Amino acid sequence: MTSPSLTLHHLQCSQAERIPWLLEELGLPYDLKPYKRAPIFGPPELKAVHPLGASPVLEDATSDPSSPLILAESGAIADYIIYKYGNGRLALAPSHANYADYLYWFHFANGNLQPAVMRCMTAKSLASPDNPRVKMAEDHLQTVFSHVNERLKKNTWLAGDEFTAADIMSLFCFTTMRKFMPADLTNYPGIVAWVRRCADRPAYQAAMKKGDPELDIGDLVNERPPEMFEALKMMISQQAQAQNN
Repeated sequence: MTSPSLTLHHLQCSQAERIPWLLEELGLPYDLKPYKRAPIFGPPELKAVHPLGASPVLEDATSDPSSPLILAESGAIADYIIYKYGNGRLALAPSHANYADYLYWFHFANGNLQPAVMRCMTAKSLASPDNPRVKMAEDHLQTVFSHVNERLKKNTWLAGDEFTAADIMSLFCFTTMRKFMPADLTNYPGIVAWVRRCADRPAYQAAMKKGDPELDIGDLVNERPPEMFEALKMMISQQAQAQNN
Protein backbone atom coordinates (compact mmCIF):
# COMPACT_ATOMS: atom_id res chain seq x y z
CA MET A 1 0.00 0.00 0.00
CA THR A 2 1.19 3.51 -0.84
CA SER A 3 2.25 5.44 2.23
CA PRO A 4 -0.54 7.90 3.08
CA SER A 5 -0.02 11.64 2.80
CA LEU A 6 -1.79 12.95 5.89
CA THR A 7 -1.74 16.38 7.48
CA LEU A 8 -3.39 16.88 10.84
CA HIS A 9 -4.55 20.37 11.79
CA HIS A 10 -4.27 20.29 15.55
CA LEU A 11 -5.63 22.83 18.02
CA GLN A 12 -3.45 22.52 21.08
CA CYS A 13 -4.98 21.62 24.44
CA SER A 14 -8.05 20.09 22.82
CA GLN A 15 -9.74 16.84 21.82
CA ALA A 16 -7.56 16.96 18.69
CA GLU A 17 -4.94 15.06 20.71
CA ARG A 18 -6.89 11.86 19.99
CA ILE A 19 -5.78 11.70 16.38
CA PRO A 20 -1.98 12.00 16.65
CA TRP A 21 -2.21 9.39 19.42
CA LEU A 22 -4.16 7.09 17.07
CA LEU A 23 -1.66 7.67 14.25
CA GLU A 24 1.26 6.95 16.58
CA GLU A 25 -0.37 3.72 17.78
CA LEU A 26 -0.88 2.62 14.17
CA GLY A 27 2.62 3.68 13.13
CA LEU A 28 1.31 5.81 10.28
CA PRO A 29 3.24 8.83 8.94
CA TYR A 30 1.65 12.27 9.26
CA ASP A 31 2.48 15.96 9.29
CA LEU A 32 1.24 17.93 12.27
CA LYS A 33 0.18 21.57 12.00
CA PRO A 34 -0.35 22.86 15.55
CA TYR A 35 -2.48 25.92 16.32
CA LYS A 36 -2.50 27.84 19.58
CA ARG A 37 -5.79 29.00 21.09
CA ALA A 38 -6.55 32.68 20.52
CA PRO A 39 -7.08 33.14 23.41
CA ILE A 40 -9.65 30.40 24.19
CA PHE A 41 -11.09 29.28 20.88
CA GLY A 42 -9.29 28.29 17.70
CA PRO A 43 -7.52 31.00 15.67
CA PRO A 44 -8.88 32.35 12.36
CA GLU A 45 -6.38 30.21 10.46
CA LEU A 46 -8.37 27.11 11.36
CA LYS A 47 -11.45 28.52 9.63
CA ALA A 48 -9.44 28.67 6.46
CA VAL A 49 -9.15 24.88 6.71
CA HIS A 50 -12.68 24.10 7.90
CA PRO A 51 -15.67 26.51 8.00
CA LEU A 52 -16.40 25.72 11.66
CA GLY A 53 -12.85 26.35 12.71
CA ALA A 54 -13.03 22.80 14.01
CA SER A 55 -10.21 20.69 15.36
CA PRO A 56 -9.01 18.14 14.63
CA VAL A 57 -9.12 18.39 10.87
CA LEU A 58 -7.53 15.71 8.72
CA GLU A 59 -6.20 16.60 5.28
CA ASP A 60 -5.61 13.52 3.14
CA ALA A 61 -3.69 14.20 -0.08
CA THR A 62 -2.87 10.55 -0.77
CA SER A 63 -5.14 10.10 -3.79
CA ASP A 64 -5.19 13.64 -5.17
CA PRO A 65 -2.57 16.12 -3.91
CA SER A 66 -4.21 18.92 -5.89
CA SER A 67 -7.55 18.42 -4.14
CA PRO A 68 -7.04 16.75 -0.74
CA LEU A 69 -9.92 15.33 1.25
CA ILE A 70 -10.80 17.46 4.28
CA LEU A 71 -12.44 15.69 7.21
CA ALA A 72 -13.40 17.01 10.65
CA GLU A 73 -14.95 15.33 13.74
CA SER A 74 -12.56 13.21 15.79
CA GLY A 75 -14.79 10.11 15.71
CA ALA A 76 -15.17 10.24 11.94
CA ILE A 77 -11.43 10.82 11.50
CA ALA A 78 -10.61 7.89 13.77
CA ASP A 79 -12.87 5.54 11.80
CA TYR A 80 -11.52 6.85 8.50
CA ILE A 81 -7.89 6.27 9.48
CA ILE A 82 -8.53 2.86 11.07
CA TYR A 83 -10.35 1.40 8.08
CA LYS A 84 -8.61 3.23 5.22
CA TYR A 85 -5.01 2.99 6.36
CA GLY A 86 -4.92 0.94 9.58
CA ASN A 87 -6.23 -2.41 8.31
CA GLY A 88 -8.94 -2.25 10.96
CA ARG A 89 -6.41 -2.26 13.80
CA LEU A 90 -7.57 -0.74 17.11
CA ALA A 91 -11.19 -1.53 16.20
CA LEU A 92 -12.95 -4.81 16.95
CA ALA A 93 -14.55 -6.70 14.09
CA PRO A 94 -18.23 -7.79 14.15
CA SER A 95 -17.02 -11.35 14.73
CA HIS A 96 -15.26 -10.36 17.97
CA ALA A 97 -17.01 -11.26 21.22
CA ASN A 98 -16.59 -7.68 22.46
CA TYR A 99 -17.72 -5.97 19.25
CA ALA A 100 -20.79 -4.42 20.88
CA ASP A 101 -18.69 -3.21 23.82
CA TYR A 102 -16.28 -1.56 21.41
CA LEU A 103 -19.07 0.19 19.51
CA TYR A 104 -20.73 1.35 22.71
CA TRP A 105 -17.64 2.84 24.33
CA PHE A 106 -16.26 4.31 21.09
CA HIS A 107 -19.47 6.29 20.60
CA PHE A 108 -20.02 6.91 24.32
CA ALA A 109 -17.05 9.28 24.32
CA ASN A 110 -18.71 11.94 22.16
CA GLY A 111 -22.30 10.84 22.70
CA ASN A 112 -22.47 10.99 26.51
CA LEU A 113 -19.14 11.53 28.23
CA GLN A 114 -17.90 14.73 26.60
CA PRO A 115 -21.36 16.37 26.48
CA ALA A 116 -21.81 15.68 30.21
CA VAL A 117 -18.51 17.41 30.99
CA MET A 118 -19.37 20.31 28.69
CA ARG A 119 -22.85 20.67 30.21
CA CYS A 120 -21.36 20.87 33.70
CA MET A 121 -18.72 23.37 32.59
CA THR A 122 -21.33 25.59 30.93
CA ALA A 123 -23.70 25.47 33.91
CA LYS A 124 -20.95 26.39 36.35
CA SER A 125 -19.79 29.28 34.19
CA LEU A 126 -23.27 30.80 33.93
CA ALA A 127 -24.78 30.23 37.36
CA SER A 128 -23.92 30.25 41.05
CA PRO A 129 -23.00 26.94 42.73
CA ASP A 130 -26.38 26.73 44.49
CA ASN A 131 -28.32 27.04 41.22
CA PRO A 132 -30.47 23.92 40.59
CA ARG A 133 -29.13 23.64 37.04
CA VAL A 134 -25.58 23.41 38.35
CA LYS A 135 -26.62 20.68 40.79
CA MET A 136 -28.38 18.76 38.00
CA ALA A 137 -25.32 18.99 35.76
CA GLU A 138 -23.00 17.89 38.57
CA ASP A 139 -25.24 14.95 39.47
CA HIS A 140 -25.41 13.82 35.86
CA LEU A 141 -21.63 14.07 35.46
CA GLN A 142 -21.18 11.98 38.60
CA THR A 143 -23.55 9.36 37.16
CA VAL A 144 -21.58 9.25 33.90
CA PHE A 145 -18.22 9.04 35.67
CA SER A 146 -19.52 6.29 37.96
CA HIS A 147 -20.69 4.32 34.93
CA VAL A 148 -17.22 4.51 33.37
CA ASN A 149 -15.55 3.75 36.69
CA GLU A 150 -17.57 0.56 37.20
CA ARG A 151 -16.61 -0.62 33.73
CA LEU A 152 -12.91 0.01 34.35
CA LYS A 153 -12.92 -1.63 37.77
CA LYS A 154 -13.81 -4.89 35.98
CA ASN A 155 -11.96 -4.47 32.68
CA THR A 156 -8.42 -3.46 31.73
CA TRP A 157 -9.66 -1.42 28.76
CA LEU A 158 -13.06 -0.03 27.85
CA ALA A 159 -13.83 -2.69 25.25
CA GLY A 160 -12.49 -5.51 27.43
CA ASP A 161 -9.02 -7.05 27.44
CA GLU A 162 -7.77 -5.22 24.33
CA PHE A 163 -6.69 -1.61 23.98
CA THR A 164 -8.79 -0.01 21.22
CA ALA A 165 -9.76 3.31 19.70
CA ALA A 166 -12.54 3.48 22.31
CA ASP A 167 -9.83 4.20 24.89
CA ILE A 168 -8.25 6.81 22.62
CA MET A 169 -11.58 8.57 22.15
CA SER A 170 -12.35 8.66 25.87
CA LEU A 171 -9.11 9.59 27.64
CA PHE A 172 -9.23 13.32 26.80
CA CYS A 173 -12.28 13.86 29.01
CA PHE A 174 -10.37 12.65 32.08
CA THR A 175 -7.09 14.43 31.36
CA THR A 176 -6.79 17.56 29.20
CA MET A 177 -10.46 18.50 29.39
CA ARG A 178 -10.11 18.88 33.14
CA LYS A 179 -8.04 21.99 32.43
CA PHE A 180 -11.36 23.55 31.36
CA MET A 181 -13.75 21.77 33.73
CA PRO A 182 -11.87 20.78 36.89
CA ALA A 183 -13.05 17.37 38.04
CA ASP A 184 -11.64 15.42 40.96
CA LEU A 185 -11.11 11.71 40.19
CA THR A 186 -10.28 10.66 43.75
CA ASN A 187 -13.51 8.68 44.09
CA TYR A 188 -13.03 6.88 40.76
CA PRO A 189 -10.10 4.44 41.22
CA GLY A 190 -11.02 2.42 38.13
CA ILE A 191 -10.76 5.52 35.95
CA VAL A 192 -7.52 6.67 37.59
CA ALA A 193 -5.79 3.31 37.04
CA TRP A 194 -6.96 3.23 33.40
CA VAL A 195 -5.86 6.83 32.79
CA ARG A 196 -2.37 5.93 33.96
CA ARG A 197 -2.28 2.80 31.80
CA CYS A 198 -3.15 4.95 28.79
CA ALA A 199 -0.61 7.64 29.69
CA ASP A 200 2.14 5.02 30.03
CA ARG A 201 1.75 4.01 26.40
CA PRO A 202 4.73 5.20 24.30
CA ALA A 203 2.42 6.26 21.46
CA TYR A 204 0.46 8.57 23.77
CA GLN A 205 3.62 10.11 25.12
CA ALA A 206 5.01 10.63 21.61
CA ALA A 207 1.78 12.23 20.40
CA MET A 208 1.57 14.62 23.36
CA LYS A 209 5.22 15.59 22.96
CA LYS A 210 4.60 16.49 19.33
CA GLY A 211 1.22 18.17 19.65
CA ASP A 212 1.09 19.56 23.17
CA PRO A 213 4.65 19.82 24.50
CA GLU A 214 3.62 22.44 27.06
CA LEU A 215 1.23 20.06 28.85
CA ASP A 216 2.56 18.09 31.80
CA ILE A 217 1.29 14.51 31.48
CA GLY A 218 1.94 13.87 35.16
CA ASP A 219 -0.34 16.79 36.00
CA LEU A 220 -3.05 15.54 33.64
CA VAL A 221 -3.22 12.04 35.14
CA ASN A 222 -3.36 13.11 38.78
CA GLU A 223 -6.54 12.39 40.74
CA ARG A 224 -6.74 16.07 41.58
CA PRO A 225 -7.64 18.33 38.64
CA PRO A 226 -4.76 19.99 36.77
CA GLU A 227 -4.21 23.73 36.73
CA MET A 228 -7.01 25.46 34.80
CA PHE A 229 -6.23 26.69 31.29
CA GLU A 230 -4.79 30.16 31.85
CA ALA A 231 -6.92 32.09 29.35
CA LEU A 232 -10.09 30.53 30.76
CA LYS A 233 -9.03 31.35 34.30
CA MET A 234 -8.52 35.00 33.29
CA MET A 235 -11.92 35.15 31.58
CA ILE A 236 -13.68 33.75 34.66
CA SER A 237 -11.85 36.25 36.86
CA GLN A 238 -12.88 39.14 34.60
CA GLN A 239 -16.50 37.98 34.62
CA ALA A 240 -16.50 37.80 38.42
CA GLN A 241 -15.06 41.32 38.67
CA ALA A 242 -17.66 42.67 36.25
CA GLN A 243 -20.50 41.11 38.28
CA ASN A 244 -19.14 42.63 41.48
CA ASN A 245 -18.91 46.13 40.00
